[in-house]
Amino acid sequence: HTMSPFVRSLAVSGAALALIAATIEDPPLRGYTAESSKVQREWETKFRAIPEAARIRESLRVLSSRPNHLGSPHQKQNAEMLRDQFRSWGWQAEIEEFHVLFPTPKERLLEMVAPTRFVARLDEPALKEDPTSSQKSEQLPTYNSYSGDGDVTAPLVYVNYGTPADYEILEARGISVKGAIVIARYGGSWRGIKPKVAYEHGAVGCLIYSDPKDDGYAQGEVYPAGPWRPKDGVQRGSVMDMPVYPGDPLTPNVGATLNAQRLDRKDAVTIMKIPVMPISYADAQPLLAAMTGDVAPESWRGGLPLTYRIGPGPARVHLKLAFNWDITPLYNVIARIPGSTWPDEWVVRGNHVDGWVNGASDPLSGLAPELEEARAVGELLKQGWKPKRTIVYAGWDGEEHGLIGSTEWAELHATELQQKAVMYLNTDGNGRGFLNAEGSHYLEQLVNSVARDVEDPETKQSVWKRWQAAVIRNGDAKAKAEARGGRADLRIAALGSGSDYTPFIQHLGIPTLNMGFGGEGGGGVYHSIYDSFAWYSRFSDTTFTYGRALAQVVGSIVMRTANADVLPYQFENLAETARGYAAELKALRDAEAAKIAETNRQLDDGVFAAMSDPWNPLAPPKREAAVPAIEFARVDNSLDSLTRAAARYERAQAVAIAQNFAAVALGQVNALLRTADQEMLLPEGLPKRPWFKHSLYAPGLYTGYGVKTMPGAREAMDNHDWAAATRELGRISTALDKEATLILRAAELLERKVVP
Repeated sequence: HTMSPFVRSLAVSGAALALIAATIEDPPLRGYTAESSKVQREWETKFRAIPEAARIRESLRVLSSRPNHLGSPHQKQNAEMLRDQFRSWGWQAEIEEFHVLFPTPKERLLEMVAPTRFVARLDEPALKEDPTSSQKSEQLPTYNSYSGDGDVTAPLVYVNYGTPADYEILEARGISVKGAIVIARYGGSWRGIKPKVAYEHGAVGCLIYSDPKDDGYAQGEVYPAGPWRPKDGVQRGSVMDMPVYPGDPLTPNVGATLNAQRLDRKDAVTIMKIPVMPISYADAQPLLAAMTGDVAPESWRGGLPLTYRIGPGPARVHLKLAFNWDITPLYNVIARIPGSTWPDEWVVRGNHVDGWVNGASDPLSGLAPELEEARAVGELLKQGWKPKRTIVYAGWDGEEHGLIGSTEWAELHATELQQKAVMYLNTDGNGRGFLNAEGSHYLEQLVNSVARDVEDPETKQSVWKRWQAAVIRNGDAKAKAEARGGRADLRIAALGSGSDYTPFIQHLGIPTLNMGFGGEGGGGVYHSIYDSFAWYSRFSDTTFTYGRALAQVVGSIVMRTANADVLPYQFENLAETARGYAAELKALRDAEAAKIAETNRQLDDGVFAAMSDPWNPLAPPKREAAVPAIEFARVDNSLDSLTRAAARYERAQAVAIAQNFAAVALGQVNALLRTADQEMLLPEGLPKRPWFKHSLYAPGLYTGYGVKTMPGAREAMDNHDWAAATRELGRISTALDKEATLILRAAELLERKVVP
């Protein structure tokens, strides 16, 4: 039967209307043509149906069944198991071995010798409710890796969180830590900053304890009754000076292969110079109770039932630490699926495998979803799916001691990664709650897009809606307004340090994301023997549905990046974010200028002669020169160029995609785009730490994990080094100009293909 022309025209109109409706409902994915977007969405839907919470639970149970620290038998078994699992799912998988400096304690002693004697326990007791807590012979003891060796007896001084600001208060009161052992509580900054600053002020040793106000009974029921740190719980952790460089201390900038050239240990600047020891609040309490001297200011007081005093004296402690400084094998698992169209473009995704002890939450709750992603991808391969770009999945070893496995791999393969990697995506643990994302800001739109496509397991709305609700609940006024509709995309945060993304973005300039769910639970078993399957399955993602959600989100981002016709980068968000960083620097300059001017005025007026608050400095502050005029015009011009280039690229890529460009033409654009973060690297690196090269993101030299944006200029301003700030602004401007030029070149390439 043939249709009449009228009926046929209705049918055509109906199909056209249906297509228009579908397009309105489901616009093409960024970087995809309408046709390739439709295919991609179908594959992503199939992918997201595969991950199973029960499998994630079982992976976590097996991986965390024994202590799995660097150098442990179970860690090697886990690496071999991962390699074999990847192979069984259709991946090419190998173990890459490195040989790194790894200290383990051979002697640990902490005792108070005056005014009374007390010997610290330095041990976490096994609990009958937690079966793996009794694996004593396999557990690393409570210690800080890369502490110095030492045998010191000295008076004790309480330094609050041990940050530079805390020492300013001590100095104002005339309290010195020179020749003393300091005791600091965890929090306020990354743990490695505490002994670093103590040493710079003349201390001979450092104790770090978990105060129950921050990490214990003041927060809620302690383990095993609840999730919080019990009195004998200890936070182990590395104190390597990672803001200078992470990785093996003996092989900066080169991979720690068996025959690598190594520094002498005495020349490794990232190893602490003084002995450092972590202790429980049960061990800290008698030490703090024995101290006299000034009563600590209110903000310094913790949750122990005692009067917090500063010292020094009369408490004197004897701290003795000696380490085995061994070269230890490290096992990274590297799995690949070669790309069908652009095999020399890599999407890299990683999570570390090693824990401090059993490591169920940190890191294995992030690794188990990664394995489920890999299994799901293997299922798609059987159904005929092929990634256009090569996908690389990694399980890193040695992260806990200084991001060692990832750093050594990135340093060894630096040239290849800078030529091929289009993204590094990191996870490092997972919990119940809402999505947290941080990374390169031209990936912000990609994260938002995928978050809109994945269902939150509890609310049954999208992951994006749950994330939006969290920002509206927890954000500042600006964030709340943006989340309510003032901005299309929810903001991702900037990357500092603290996990395996650091070498990729901050050393090599690889576009990077770090992601995980959390925020709805709490607990204090971090880096203790109680970070176990028993704890995690009772108090964190108890149904493992957020593990499944993580696999769905991250796997979708990997697939979407791997198959995009044009890499799904959106530079307008980058330009806007960088403009915000510059505005923060201007505000910082203005605030410091006003503060210095006011201090100088008060000095002239004799205001500091009478002080009502005993915690204000007794001596008047020093007069400072007025802040010179710092020229932001060049940075502003560079940001204008970046903003214009980003807008032009937006228009050009939209037209190119609509016109269904050939893969060859798009390949030329992709080759440019993948170096977008490399353009923002500083060839000579940051002041005092050339390993860190990114002009926009770095961990603070004295914050550790916390990010400093536009770090060269910001830290110079923090130090009131205005000449250095001006120099660094010039370098930032040059980097932004290079970025704008690259984006403009990509836009022009696309325009040339469009316009005859």
